Amino acid sequence: MRRISALLLLLPLFSFIPWHAFGQQQDDFALLRNRMVREQILARGIKDQRVLDVMRKVPRHLFVPQNVRTYAYNDYPLPIGYGQTISQPYIVAFMTEALHLKPNDRVLEIGTGSGYQAAVLAELGGEVYTIEIIEPLGKRARRTLDRLGYRNVQVKIGDGYKGWPEKAPFDAIMVTCAPEKVPEPLVDQLREGGRMIIPVGRAGAVQKLVSIVKKKGKLETKEVMYVRFVPMLRGD
Repeated sequence: MRRISALLLLLPLFSFIPWHAFGQQQDDFALLRNRMVREQILARGIKDQRVLDVMRKVPRHLFVPQNVRTYAYNDYPLPIGYGQTISQPYIVAFMTEALHLKPNDRVLEIGTGSGYQAAVLAELGGEVYTIEIIEPLGKRARRTLDRLGYRNVQVKIGDGYKGWPEKAPFDAIMVTCAPEKVPEPLVDQLREGGRMIIPVGRAGAVQKLVSIVKKKGKLETKEVMYVRFVPMLRGD
């Protein structure tokens, strides 16, 4: 398995940018996105052209707080508030590629966070249902996704461990926070032949990213990478 570490930096406040520089700034961000894909994602073996195109398209900097926006395309996770992070770009691409999404797939995401991963999934799948347990984060992500025109994403505030049974079954499930074991409700909500990608392990320890395929009611699992994600929070 490959090993990857999560690095959080202490980041300075981002300085005010005058309106006349806004257009140039967007051009700069586009250049940074292309470099991100070339140096961080393509160079590390991500081959799915659809995933590469989406990573070049989705404006990651608009999903992070203003004070870390200049770091949005760097090769590490970033804080988004409430003790949560937006994943490293390579991890986003890797987990997305692992789901092998088709245009009409129904996708469940556990751990909306900033909404960035949901936007990436929405570019590739048919319908995306994403759950965030931290209400302010979920509401902020919903506003960002709405503002950017992602009409095929529904955001729910709730306990992701329980999934979204009313919308099941799902063709694919992505979990962006780590439970200690794969939640049974998510297994139950995965369609026959469906795929899941999920980090599993104790909080604060190195975890295993697991790829799962449901076949004849049973799970075929493969440990693909060592990772470190924020823990999966539970409701009351």
